[in-house]
Amino acid sequence: MTANFRQYLTGWGVADCGDSDLDSFRSGLAQPQFNGVVRVRSLDAVEQITATARERLAGVPWWWWVGPDSPAGTSCALAERGAKEFTTIPVMVRPLDQAVNAMEPLADLRIEAVTDHDLLPELVRTYSASMGVAPNLEPDIVRIESQRRDNADIVRLAAVLEDRVVGTTVVIAAHDVAGIFLVHVADTHRRHGIGTALTAAALRVGQDRGMRLAALAASPAGEPLYRRFGFVEVSQYRLFTF
Repeated sequence: MTANFRQYLTGWGVADCGDSDLDSFRSGLAQPQFNGVVRVRSLDAVEQITATARERLAGVPWWWWVGPDSPAGTSCALAERGAKEFTTIPVMVRPLDQAVNAMEPLADLRIEAVTDHDLLPELVRTYSASMGVAPNLEPDIVRIESQRRDNADIVRLAAVLEDRVVGTTVVIAAHDVAGIFLVHVADTHRRHGIGTALTAAALRVGQDRGMRLAALAASPAGEPLYRRFGFVEVSQYRLFTF
């Protein structure tokens, strides 16, 4: 599960992984979701590791993800060196051998796989608005999305209503897990079952790709929906910033 999450996050930018004790990525975008540290493998040289992270990511906003693949004590070590914890995100998992209950779709709503560049800018525009990403960053996000090295593992889904994209989600099928990301519905179309339709479609993608589990990091608004689909919390990510 954490390998799936790391692959997705590091795909946003130049990644520094491998022999180092620090796994990080940098897109260069002025948005913290697209730059950060996803794992530290050892706390033996935490002072140097922290300094290296701050040097690599200088000049852009970024987050440090502390999850179940982080050594015990990572959160305390970061806090002692000036990092501030600002949120905790539940990690939820659901087996994919369970049936996905059929949902009555909204009239005229279509869930489409985004397979060409024509719909990608609108997909990015929809989830960027929900994330509070500045519109001037959207062309660079589109470029990064289109050039990801792991695009063969990724299925992007758009909820289309009256020929407009009103919701999004992205599924990355890797490491035997269908990681579900960027579940967003436009403000004007919330509470109409679109998030439910997108989640069901994402689960079917995981099943079609032969994955064993579906996993996601849930927002407070999304957590009740995911529980209705049978997701259970198995861990947490704690996010820090300097």
